[in-house]
Formats: sequence, structure tokens, C-alpha cells
Amino acid sequence: MNSTIDATQAAANAIQGAAPEVRKGFPLPSSLKVVPGTERAQAAYPYHVQFSKADDERFWFYNSMHFPEPMSAFDMVTAEAAYCALGAANTRVHCLPTTLGIDHRVINGRVYIGGNAVTDPQEIARRTEEFQKRAFYYYENWERLYAQWREKMMALIRQAAAMPKPQLPELEPLEHVHAGRGVASNQDLLDIYQKTLEGYFRMWHHHFEFLLLGYGAYLTFFHFCKKAFPEITDQTIARMVAGIEAEIFRPDDELRRLARCAVELGVDGYFKEGMRAEEILEALRGAGTPGEKWLEELAVSRDPWFNINVGDGFYHYHRGWNDDLSMPFACLPEYIRRVRSGESLERPIERLKAERQQLIAEYRELLSSDEERAAYDQMIGLAHRVFPYVEGHKFYCEHWYTNLFFNKIREFGELLARHGFFPDSEDVFHLTHYELKMAIIDLMTAWSTGSAPRGPERWPAIVAERRAAVREWAKHETPPALGPVPDVIDDPAIVMLWGITRENLDAWLSASNDASSREIRGFAASSGVVEGPARVVKSVEEISRLETGDILVCQVTNPTWAPVFQKIVGAVSDLGGSMSHAAIVAREYGLPAVVGTGNATGRIKDGQRIRVDGSRGIVTVLD
Repeated sequence: MNSTIDATQAAANAIQGAAPEVRKGFPLPSSLKVVPGTERAQAAYPYHVQFSKADDERFWFYNSMHFPEPMSAFDMVTAEAAYCALGAANTRVHCLPTTLGIDHRVINGRVYIGGNAVTDPQEIARRTEEFQKRAFYYYENWERLYAQWREKMMALIRQAAAMPKPQLPELEPLEHVHAGRGVASNQDLLDIYQKTLEGYFRMWHHHFEFLLLGYGAYLTFFHFCKKAFPEITDQTIARMVAGIEAEIFRPDDELRRLARCAVELGVDGYFKEGMRAEEILEALRGAGTPGEKWLEELAVSRDPWFNINVGDGFYHYHRGWNDDLSMPFACLPEYIRRVRSGESLERPIERLKAERQQLIAEYRELLSSDEERAAYDQMIGLAHRVFPYVEGHKFYCEHWYTNLFFNKIREFGELLARHGFFPDSEDVFHLTHYELKMAIIDLMTAWSTGSAPRGPERWPAIVAERRAAVREWAKHETPPALGPVPDVIDDPAIVMLWGITRENLDAWLSASNDASSREIRGFAASSGVVEGPARVVKSVEEISRLETGDILVCQVTNPTWAPVFQKIVGAVSDLGGSMSHAAIVAREYGLPAVVGTGNATGRIKDGQRIRVDGSRGIVTVLD
């Protein structure tokens, strides 16, 4: 067995654990009630994601990392497609030894998830053998397979972008008739919709092709370090892979470039706080050659780097920068101010790389044998090779492709709205993807028969009811977890991405009993200590409230919020582990951060002065 396989052999063992014993837990799923008056909206979600009595015997947690707000009926396709693909990758493709897929349930628009562990030793051994044959092949051929992955994703993106706009002519075009096409235009609607939906499900399979393997390589190195250096912190190990080059950071890099261009071309005076993007663009069009040159540079940045949305890609209303320039343009005045004052706009990537090399070398010297040092070198080398994918894939999947997907659904919304199915094209997102297919076939049938479609009689009232339900659900809090808590949580994704560990859940439980405590504990995500006013942000729409010097307190951050990191001095999140997106972004921008606190957004009041100790994982309320 060659050196890379030797270095990754521990991946099969790193995620093993004993059969859990049930202890004190959170409220049972059956104790959660649908908000009165929203029962029909709840029933719109598929039957297989509704809680049942049997679910009381399992542990679940609210996935506020990816779904921090109640989900509309159509947006729930994201959870359905994602968990379908994740489960396939874990259970059937790479065969992770001690974990299968993740089940999800929905109540009041909130998505709860629970992992499926493998605890039988014989089954673990059988899956370990399969894991070695499958995952290690990927590790050995990572660069080639990753290049192939990029081509697959770009082909999928090109197919989505080339999809024709759904439309119905009054009469079949004469050229179709003379060509003997033999298929009427109403069939195109079904073809386009089914290809759109199929492409979205396929994208999520691509999304998970490498993701858990990337985490697995890091987790192998993590467990080696914990055994070899008992006093080492999780954050120190994470810093050994900091300073990554990934596409998800490129949009922010482009904004910084555009800020420098504005100053160099002398058009920086056109970018003022509070001005709308359209006003700035109009002013630049009248600014002669310098304005034209800046607009040319903007066009370079927009394709492809503005194919990123303001959220995490899971809600239809988190629009892409190319669809709405409000967020990127709102960040330009501050970047321009910093350029004028001579401040550096660069992400501290070289400093992070230097720090990681120093840490790697210092800990390497503590190892006692050449054999240990060789294994250490191989494991950290593999982690550096695979880790850029952990963040980079998001640009192609959750952002670029997902924007194309939601915009294609908007086109169906526009078509149905023109035929009276509902008042506004955005109302289409209050239909499930199953119901949208029915509405399309209704319209196809009406076009073919010459009769009126039935949808205008049915959907307006349902859409209004569901819209009201989503608004009502947003007013109600939901428990962070449900059901009995196991002693061991050994799914690597749940531990590393969401930060759900047995110790953390104990802290969540005790926190609910000691809400008066001034200290809130979580994962030490990014080192440093800072004090400042807390700005509690619970949705993307509230990002604009952030002011210079604030400490961001949120359920979770994501890389697309990078432009606002120019204003804040620290970050705190409810959810997230040492390798969550929130933790990675904070380290890449050198901001003190504590993640995985459980309920910081509930315990910290907006405007309170707080201290964030990102080295120890402690947030202190100072007033």
C-alpha cells in the first residue's frame, strides 16, 4: 500500500464509535405542534418529511445552518435533493464505515435532520473494506478527478443557461408544421421543467462527490494530532489548513479590485453610501471614458464571479448579485474609502500560510520517530490537496447553478401568472415542485383543448394561505434539537460542519437552564479577543444593519457575506463546528470568532456590548 493510502487509512477508523446510550434529551418531536391556522400549509410538504410518533425515539436537530428561516413549499426541494444526494454518497457510493445518510423532517417550515449511524462491528468491517477501495481511489487521483468534476459542473451550468424560456404561442409556428416536427409546443413546457428539475437533483450529486472525502482527509489528520499532541486545540489544527485559495472568495476579491479601479480611474466620487446601484450606473454612463472603462471592468467581474447570491443558495429570494447589484454596490464605498486612506484590501492569505507552515513545523518536531513524521507529512499534505474543494464547490453548486435553477422556475411563474394562475410570478414558489408540474400540465391541456385552465380557480387562495403561514412561522421560535441525546455522535459531517457533539449538546441543555449566565460557550473558531456592540442578524435582509465596529451575532454566516467583514470586528454564531463555513471564513479574514454557541442570538440583545474570545471559545455579555 503506497504512502498516500497509508496516510488516509485512518479515515475508516476516524469515524467509528460505540453504540449510543440514551440520556436526558430535548423535547420530543411529537410535542411540537403545528402553529394554529397553518395546518394546511404544513400538509403541503411531502408525507415522507412529516414527523411521526416513531421519530420520538431518535435525536434530531434544527438545521439552522442551511435553513435559518421557514421554507416555502417550493424551496423545500433544496432539502429533498440535497439529502437524497448526500445519503447516496455516504451510504452507497463511498460507503462511509459508521454512518449512512441524513434523514430530514419539516414542521412549521423548519428543517430538522438526524443521522443514521452504523454500530454493528461486522457491518462496519464490511463497509470499511468497501470504503478503502472507493475513497482511497479518489485520494490517489484527486487532481484528475477534481478537474473532471469541474468539467461536469460547467457542462451542467451551460445546459441550464441554454434552456429555452417556456412559452406558448397562439398557434404552432408554421415552420414546425412544415418541418414535420410532430410534437406541439405545449410538450416543450413539460420537457423544460423536467430537465430543469432533473438538473437540480443531478447538481447535488456532483456537490457531494468530493465533500465528505475532503472532510474525511482533514478528520484523519485531526485525530492523529489529538492522539500525538494531547494538549493541542481544535483551532490550532484548523489553522494548519488555513490560507486557502478557493473560488468562493473570488467575488469579494473582484469587489476589492473594482474599488481600486474606481480610485485609479477617478470615478470613486460616484460611489456614495445610500445610493442605489441603478443611480450609480447611470451616473457612470455619463462620466465619459473613465466611467466607460470602469463599467467594462464591472462586466469582466460579473461573468462569472457575480453568479453568487446574498445567502447560502437555499432560498429563492436570496437573489444573485447579477440579478440585484444592491449588495455588492453597498460594499464598494467602504472599500473605496480604505483604498483612499492607503489601507490594504488584501485577504491576509500569505500571513495565514506562513503561520500554518510554522505550526506544522513546530508540531512535527515534537514527534518521536521518523515513521510518525512520515505519516504526519502525508496526512497534512493530503489535507492541503483536498481542502480547497470544501469551500470552492459552493460557488459552482449552491450559487451559480442554483441561481440558474431558481430563475428558470421564475420563468414558469411568469408564464402561469400571465394565464391567471396567481397574481404575481413569485407566487410560484408557494407551490411544491410536484404541484408546479400539475399546474404546468393544466396549462398544457387548456392550450391544447382551447378550454380555460383550472389553475386560476385553485391556486390564488392556496398561495395566499401559504404565504401567510410562512410569515406566521417566522414569528415563532423552534427548539434547537429534539428527542433523546446519544452519548456518541460519530457522523463526521455532523461534528465538523454543524458542530454537534455530545459535549456541545450538554452545553445547550444547561444553557437553557441558566439563561442568566453572562458567559456563552462554543467552538474557538478563530483566535483573538475583541469587544464591541453586538448586532444580532437573523436573516440576510438584516445584513444592511451592520455598522463599522460591530460584532456580528447570527445563526450562521456563509462565505458570501465576506464583503461585510470589512465592517465587523468579530463574529458569533449559534451553529457550526471548527470546520464550518463560518469558522473557515473568520479564519481566512483574521476575525476573532466563536461558533456553535447553540443560542447566542437568543441570549444576546441587539446593541449589548460583548467580548468575543476566539482563542477560548467564550462570549461574555459585558452590559
